[in-house]
Amino acid sequence: MDEQAPPSSATSSGPTRCGMVAVIGAPNAGKSTLVNQLVGQKVAITSAKAQTTRARMLGIALHELAGVPVQMILVDTPGIFAPKRRLDRAMVSAAWEGAEAADAVLLLVDPIKQRRHELEPLLEALAGRPERKILVLNKVDRAKKEPMLALAQELGGKVDFAEIYFVSALTGDGVPELKDALAGMMPEGEWMYPEDQVSDASERLLAAEITREQLYQQLHEELPYDSAVRPERYEVRKDGSVEIHQQIVVTRDNQRAIVLGKGGSKIKAIGAAARAELIEVLGVPVHLYLHVKVLENWAEDKEVFEEMGLDWVR
Repeated sequence: MDEQAPPSSATSSGPTRCGMVAVIGAPNAGKSTLVNQLVGQKVAITSAKAQTTRARMLGIALHELAGVPVQMILVDTPGIFAPKRRLDRAMVSAAWEGAEAADAVLLLVDPIKQRRHELEPLLEALAGRPERKILVLNKVDRAKKEPMLALAQELGGKVDFAEIYFVSALTGDGVPELKDALAGMMPEGEWMYPEDQVSDASERLLAAEITREQLYQQLHEELPYDSAVRPERYEVRKDGSVEIHQQIVVTRDNQRAIVLGKGGSKIKAIGAAARAELIEVLGVPVHLYLHVKVLENWAEDKEVFEEMGLDWVR
């Protein structure tokens, strides 16, 4: 992924632009991958497993438009779907809150899977919203052109999209053009964050998210969606390294055995991969300690919700 170059005049006394873009879509449409592309580095976890984004995570992208520095606050919302459990309701609530007061709402669609049962209600809800709406069709590197164009025309007939773009969030194809367009939609105003900040997530929360991503990647379909990683301790040692303690929460004993693996092999592999990525993200040595706890009804626990950055929705 290419590193973004901060606008040279970001700290000058000249005009600047700053605005918010809400990135919404059905689960697993590629929202986190697209946000990471726009920012120029990783700020949100990605997984082939649907509904991995749980709390609104802000990515902060910088751009320059006709010599004017632009800061775009990207709200990477959870996938919007039919909520059944308390956790589901909290995630959907967080997604819609992320769209409120945005200068642009970007609807990302996977033209291959489409997930029509989740996409259609989303289109109906978007049609009546006042924000400027952009349609982005993902996976241009894999989808066939003619069906993709037909889908764009069909969706454009249901919602008044200001613009339509075709991108690959994975390879970055079409992303520079999209970034140009989004920058042009941002209003004139002072920047909300320092130019070297790429996310509003605390390092403690981001560390837990990175471990959760490895949990999904390494266990694939073996572990159900209802698992969590709770941050317990995050300390900077005197030598500048970071000591991180996290608890992996599952709902049943057999899931605990899956996470541990034979002789503890699986949790060691998860920890090693998460630690390697944390070292890259934080830029310092990392000491990561993981343990697994069975908590049957963790999704009904207010404390766990708050640790994950979600509101307690009844």
